[in-house]
Amino acid sequence: MPGKPAPIKKSPAKKAAVKASEAPPEPPPVPVEAAPVEAAPTEAAPAEGEAAPVAPSEGTPSAEGSAPDAPASDAPATDAPATDAPATDAPAADAAAPGADADAPPADAPTDAAPAEVAVVEEPPKAPTPPPPAVPTSAPLDVSVEDVNDSSLTITWKPPAIIGDSGLDGYAVEYCKDGTSDWVAAQEELTPANRCCITKLTAGDLLLVRVVAVNAGGRSEPGTLARPVPIREVVDRPRIRMPRALRSRCVKQVGEQINLVVPFLGKPAPVVSWLKDGQPLDTKRVNIRNSDKDSILFIRTGQREDSGVYEMTVKVDSFEDKASLTLQIVELPGPPSSVKLVDVWGFNAALEWTPPKDNGNTEITGYTIQKADRKTGEWFTVLENYHRLTATISDLIMGNSYCFRVFVQNRVGMSECSAVTKEVATIQKTGIVYKPPEYQEHNFSEAPRFTTPLSDRAATVGYTTKLLCSVRGCPKPKIEWLKNQMIIGDDPKFRQISNQGICSLEIRKPCSFDGGVYTCRAKNAEGEAAVSCKLEVKQIIVPESDKHKGK
Repeated sequence: MPGKPAPIKKSPAKKAAVKASEAPPEPPPVPVEAAPVEAAPTEAAPAEGEAAPVAPSEGTPSAEGSAPDAPASDAPATDAPATDAPATDAPAADAAAPGADADAPPADAPTDAAPAEVAVVEEPPKAPTPPPPAVPTSAPLDVSVEDVNDSSLTITWKPPAIIGDSGLDGYAVEYCKDGTSDWVAAQEELTPANRCCITKLTAGDLLLVRVVAVNAGGRSEPGTLARPVPIREVVDRPRIRMPRALRSRCVKQVGEQINLVVPFLGKPAPVVSWLKDGQPLDTKRVNIRNSDKDSILFIRTGQREDSGVYEMTVKVDSFEDKASLTLQIVELPGPPSSVKLVDVWGFNAALEWTPPKDNGNTEITGYTIQKADRKTGEWFTVLENYHRLTATISDLIMGNSYCFRVFVQNRVGMSECSAVTKEVATIQKTGIVYKPPEYQEHNFSEAPRFTTPLSDRAATVGYTTKLLCSVRGCPKPKIEWLKNQMIIGDDPKFRQISNQGICSLEIRKPCSFDGGVYTCRAKNAEGEAAVSCKLEVKQIIVPESDKHKGK
């Protein structure tokens, strides 16, 4: 237990201080007296490890309490309480003195500085402005049925468009029977997901469902299903089986009958509906025939206004399937808007035209340009399937005048009408004198040359045979046949023929003496040539047995 502080005796210095306090204070001397008092603790600061002589330690009475050099803190002040501070405060104040600024007042400074500390007290802070109240979110979007059976219903939705700064706590899903207002919560707690399965339902009921978003601001406006949902098992969900030919684009010509069959699946029988460009069909022009398996879109006579995007929807209860097909009705295009003759020079004419105003509801595939001589008036095609809007017509005849016309082509065909130039292209006569080129006569002289030689042959006695070869040469060569290097004359046994370079020697019913080497020789002024072959004539040998049978 700390001891009691020693009683303070009034020394002569203290008595003088009391008398000074009773007398009216003079303003000028106050700061002069304060300066030595503030500096006193700094000069009397004990060295490290030594006890402070100013205040007695706990439990030990001060021996120097009555000394005239006691600290100013022991002297009573008029503005401070007379009770002295505990002795334990002195060492702490003295310990902080070495590190403190010399100008800063010490902890046990005279009580004359107390009024200054009171003046620096800060005002209490003002209360913060309360935040604005939270606002509920907007309604959930696109509430739809995902699945349904005899005892449960699964729905999905999208988050609200506007959520706000307070965030979103979750969704509350509620349902009630159609025709009543008794809404029942599907779940006890809020769900953070965008999907909910409502279970333990009764088959045959017709339910209304709504979804509410909840945040710090409260409940939002409900997002509801478009129509009540019957609780029953869907045997086969609706599905459209669009034919491959109709998946991209169906192109028909004006006046053509249109009969498009689109099959589908679904049980019980789905409800089928059609839209054209998002609007109901014109029943005066389009007929729809539905069965349990397909839907037929029928137009008796197709017109340009029947073109568009047709959307088919099949629906069984809350389940549906959609498919669309694009129908394009096309026809022949119109003529070019204008065509003009831009320039004529030499034997050439330059044309320019503009695309047609009516392309037949399909893209332009090309142009056909024709010309006509003013003398004859007959039209001739000069360019076909031409893709540019400018063309140069060449090889025109000098002194003639020409008109030009342009047709338009698309996938249906060529336009019935054309655009004709108003100007006439006249090819002026010039002083050019035609000088035919001079050609040197070709020397066709050629020495005989056999292109097909003779081939060795074997003949049978009594059977006519023929030798063939071919020769060329200019002038026409003279043909001679030789047998064993002897010229065959006009012997009736041999028939010599030479026609168009084909040379033949026919030997009629040869005998064994007609065999040998045959030569064909061709001669003209440029030279001669010869080919040879060997002919063997064989005798048929009849067996002796066959001879006796013949007798």
